[in-house]
Amino acid sequence: MELSFLKQVRKPTLDLSAAKRRKMWLMPFLRSYLVVFISYLVMYLIRKNFNIAQNDMISDYGMSLTQLGTIGLGFSITYGLGKTLLNYWADGKNSKNILPLGLLLSGLCMLGFGFSMGASAGSFYMMIGLYSLSGMFQSVGGSNSYSTITKWTSKKNRGTFLGTWNISHNVGGAGAAGVALFGANYFFNGDVVGMFIFPAIIAIIVACIGFFMGNDSPEAYGLGTAEDIFEEEVSEEDKLVAEEKLTKMEIFKKYVLFNKVIWLLCLANVFLYVVRIGIDQWSTVYAYQVLGFTKETAISGFTMFETGALIGTLMWGTLSDLANGRRGLMACIALIGITMTLSFYQHADTPFAYQASLFVLGFLVFGPQLLIGVAAVGFVPKQGVAVADGIKGTFAYLIGDSFAKIGLGMIADGTPIFGQTGWAGTFAALNAAAIICFVIMLFVAIAEEKKIKRNKRLSLEAKTA
Repeated sequence: MELSFLKQVRKPTLDLSAAKRRKMWLMPFLRSYLVVFISYLVMYLIRKNFNIAQNDMISDYGMSLTQLGTIGLGFSITYGLGKTLLNYWADGKNSKNILPLGLLLSGLCMLGFGFSMGASAGSFYMMIGLYSLSGMFQSVGGSNSYSTITKWTSKKNRGTFLGTWNISHNVGGAGAAGVALFGANYFFNGDVVGMFIFPAIIAIIVACIGFFMGNDSPEAYGLGTAEDIFEEEVSEEDKLVAEEKLTKMEIFKKYVLFNKVIWLLCLANVFLYVVRIGIDQWSTVYAYQVLGFTKETAISGFTMFETGALIGTLMWGTLSDLANGRRGLMACIALIGITMTLSFYQHADTPFAYQASLFVLGFLVFGPQLLIGVAAVGFVPKQGVAVADGIKGTFAYLIGDSFAKIGLGMIADGTPIFGQTGWAGTFAALNAAAIICFVIMLFVAIAEEKKIKRNKRLSLEAKTA
């Protein structure tokens, strides 16, 4: 039995011209957009606080890098599995309301995480379990945001809208340190548990509000589909789904499971996540233990990474729209910059060099991070957006994210790779991952170019017919 708030509402289209319906579109869209934006932002407050708390968890509870990596691995595995399994379940449901539901359940888990923290083995296993459950519930966030925004927006501006939404996790990531530290210092006398309990309470409150705002599609307001409102042609994929009345499983098989481009994007996402999470997870530890900076400087670099990501995400989405939807090409340009900047980060000898290199890396890394997802949207029908985005997330988290958290941690602890050990081996792995991702995205760029040319040809044929 499906919960009523998860059912899609589809009202008959109002007997009004497209121009009038366009004027009515903005306010309900903004309310819906705000829910997915704020919900995903707050998900990062209860995800990235773990990164911020790591040095204190080491000093206060004697945890090793491998133990911290194991807790993170639990999140990665459940998040990765949920990306496909839960998003397959979510397709066809009210994607807007999936966000506050996932946030509420994740917030409750992180509340328990904070209260269960301790130095005992029992506390350690409890933290693994609760952080893993939190990952499962958060796995629906990004994919259902993509699904909601895709239903609401014009193809011509979709990269910009998705790029603007994408800064939600950059804002959340950048603000995670401040929120976590504020909660610990002002409500828990500096105890690290406050870094988890305070953000969790915020998440629960925001989730409860989110249920009562907006909806997942303009059709819920009788405005018709986005194509109707903006007078655009329906995509080939959506036409075929409607004509052949494909089921959810048929859509999954045809447009996800047997879609070569989706698999290329899955593979690219694996290697990109090694880079993104490798920097994100270990920057504060590397800066403190190897570069010799203070804990405060180490955390400031983490914040600069997220700040650079925020600006980059906005720019790369808009650039890909201006490039007529060439998401793969823009991603390749960003990946070239990543390989050039990693060396500056590795050998940063001043706080400014450390902070600046992380700012630039954030700016560059979140270009492909966004564009891989937006590229996937262009190759599937609307009914398959959540699971298509989800399956690439599954591979990214089960392989890329997991390797970045525990694999890079093990390399830093002394496990050799490419003939190198310690942090030198870690950076060798980061560089290799960026280069492989670049090569894969070249193939995606070629596939996109073919699709753009085919769409132009079909459009011309339709006009001359």
